[in-house]
Amino acid sequence: MHNEDSPVYLRLRGAIAAGILRGEYRPGDQLPSVRAFAAEHGANPLTVAKAYQGFQDDGYVEVRRGIGMFVLPGAPERLRAAERETFRRVHWPRIVEAVELLDLNWDELLERV
Repeated sequence: MHNEDSPVYLRLRGAIAAGILRGEYRPGDQLPSVRAFAAEHGANPLTVAKAYQGFQDDGYVEVRRGIGMFVLPGAPERLRAAERETFRRVHWPRIVEAVELLDLNWDELLERV
């Protein structure tokens, strides 16, 4: 949900969230290691660690010392609810503003969906 102008940390967080929401990482599944995820996304491991820490702080994943990070039960549902709220509160008002500013037709836009 973050664009290429977003800070790397937020883009990585978005990639992790999308993986959980798509079911790529299900409850009980281990997330890729910090180093592996960093290599896959061309990011600094410290930045990936910061993104992972945010998911731990929010209660979506847990650390099993010496093993890795695992998705917690109920994480996809709680994450989806949080992301929906963020969309309604942050993204949707920006979309509405852009549609109105550009004098776009809502019906035409919705036909393209």
